[in-house]
Amino acid sequence: GGSMAVIFLIIIPFLGIGLYLIVRTVMPVFKKGFPLFDKITRIVEENVKGIRVVKSFVREDYEIDKFDETSNDIRKMFTRAEQIIALNNPLMQISIYAVMLFVLMFGSEMIIKTNGTSLDVGQLSTLMTYGFQIMVSLMMLSMVFVMITFSEESCKRIIEVLNEKSSITSKENAITEVKDGSIDFDHVRFKYSPTAERPVLENIDVHIKSGETIGIIGGTGSAKSSFVQMIPRLYDVTEGTVRVGKEDVRDYDLVTLRESVAMVLQKNVLFSGTIADNIRWGNKDATLEEVKHVCHLACADEFIEQMPDGYDTWIEQGGTNVSGGQKQRLCIARALLKQPRILIMDDSTSAVDTKTDAIIRKAMKEYIPDTTKIIIAQRTSSVEDADRIIVLDGGKIDAIGTSEELLQTNQIYREVYLSQNKQGTEEIVEEGGVR
Repeated sequence: GGSMAVIFLIIIPFLGIGLYLIVRTVMPVFKKGFPLFDKITRIVEENVKGIRVVKSFVREDYEIDKFDETSNDIRKMFTRAEQIIALNNPLMQISIYAVMLFVLMFGSEMIIKTNGTSLDVGQLSTLMTYGFQIMVSLMMLSMVFVMITFSEESCKRIIEVLNEKSSITSKENAITEVKDGSIDFDHVRFKYSPTAERPVLENIDVHIKSGETIGIIGGTGSAKSSFVQMIPRLYDVTEGTVRVGKEDVRDYDLVTLRESVAMVLQKNVLFSGTIADNIRWGNKDATLEEVKHVCHLACADEFIEQMPDGYDTWIEQGGTNVSGGQKQRLCIARALLKQPRILIMDDSTSAVDTKTDAIIRKAMKEYIPDTTKIIIAQRTSSVEDADRIIVLDGGKIDAIGTSEELLQTNQIYREVYLSQNKQGTEEIVEEGGVR
């Protein structure tokens, strides 16, 4: 009996050491492989979203080669991993047959020496059967162990995402009511990354009254979108303070703050569902009549009513079955239905004509007169009737004033205005040169 026990005491540690070495060798291979899955997913996503660009630039072969290269890297990685994992099978086979061999050898010797008094043939047969079952079970366990090892890296990546905490959270005993739509920027400085060399916004001081209409204009990269994203606290300021309703936005409950702000972003997003369902994102309890009313204000009713299913028309994922201008008007209607204290429109009428743009602005003024409206635009016609216009340049406020005042005092606004109002390049040059 002692000899039989020694056999298992020798074989099982041998098996355990072998499995440990296999796992230790294959884990780094899997770790290198998962970034390749990220890469191939990114390539496929880019090609699906940018299929028209790929075709228009005749870059199909280039993209196919890029996909094939990554696929081959994944194949090589898995081939290497499987080669290592495959060592588990011969290791188990060697262990099983080694146990059978030693049990048979020592058992036969014991039977011969004791003439079957200590161990007979039946007992030896039973012992071999039990030993075989134990080793087969260990083999199955080792296979499961290898599979767990493979899935461990996947679990780590999933857990990492699930455990990721937002850096922007509500304080304890946060304010749960926004009194009005006034906005104050006090010495605001902002960087997207703490390690960034230059701030995106710097030395921003501006005070907006509740119900005021503010236009924001500036060149590409002047941080217009970054400016307004401080208001609903999509980002926290690096230095300074942003106040809404005379309270620091960091003191508000996030849900309360964001419910009081409606944003129509540059990149308009519609969700899979009917037109009415998409509009009701602004107010889930809105009646169909209320939905129709805000669509009329946003000049969206004219194309909705021409559709066979009207407000029950199905919107495909990402709004691919409506045009850019239609998508913008639906997003504006959604924001109007919310009736917020602050409405932010980030270049959200760029795809509609100037007449429709003017109608929408007039409707907003009449429908939500007490709402603070911030309109970011490239066209001066979209902001020239605003109470005040902020001119941003390089992340700094270059000037603030009415359209008439800025035409007299600010070169940036004057150049943009004249270029868009058919005054000709000569007049721009006469007014101070092209920037």
